[in-house]
Amino acid sequence: MSRIEVLHEDEQVLVVIKPAGLLAIPDRFGGSDSLHALLEHRFGKVFIVHRLDRETSGVICFARTEAAHRHLSLQFEHHKVGKHYLALVDGVMHQETGEIDKPIGPHPVIAGKMAVSKQGKPAFTHYRVLELFKQFTLVEATLKTGRTHQIRVHFQSIGYPLAVDPLYGRREGFLLSEIKGKNYRSGKFSEAERPLMTRTSLHAARLVFDHPETGKRLECSAELPKDFSAVLNQLRNGKKREAIS
Repeated sequence: MSRIEVLHEDEQVLVVIKPAGLLAIPDRFGGSDSLHALLEHRFGKVFIVHRLDRETSGVICFARTEAAHRHLSLQFEHHKVGKHYLALVDGVMHQETGEIDKPIGPHPVIAGKMAVSKQGKPAFTHYRVLELFKQFTLVEATLKTGRTHQIRVHFQSIGYPLAVDPLYGRREGFLLSEIKGKNYRSGKFSEAERPLMTRTSLHAARLVFDHPETGKRLECSAELPKDFSAVLNQLRNGKKREAIS
């Protein structure tokens, strides 16, 4: 496992970049391979404040004391934390900004999946279009709540699932041939095309919160990882629809 990049470290708070494919915390099956376990091995006791899906990359924070954990947890509970994501979604969005206010609960049939449900918990997502491509849209999504799979469920519910999302979307990987079309030729000796991205096209780009000891507003950002950047670069090399300022 590559070294975890630390964005902020002090006696109260630890903010790092979670790579895609790594559990944020141990799952219900008791697996020990998680970001939380790696950080405890390196830093000693750390407390879980919030989570990111396994296939989501980006900024995540942990507390290093019980007092800091209480303080940070209350900020999340009272929606005082700025949670900003970058998402590549399927389809061309025609509304530059919007709000999705739909309750989310467990899927009535499929275990481990969530869905918009009248019996679910309130969930609120604000979005802003950043770039439009021929078949896809790059958006910034800001969460007021933190429901399981919230961004994935909300964008699916309005007809724009994540570009890569086997659970809620239309594809398990992003292929260069989708951009190149008939002009695409795979390698001479390759039997099958290798996808540019094989995880959800979602990245926790920025996290803003009050430091539990000083009260100072702390902002931490994570650049897009290589796979996500590679997809966007290829889309930009194609015929871009429009850039939104």
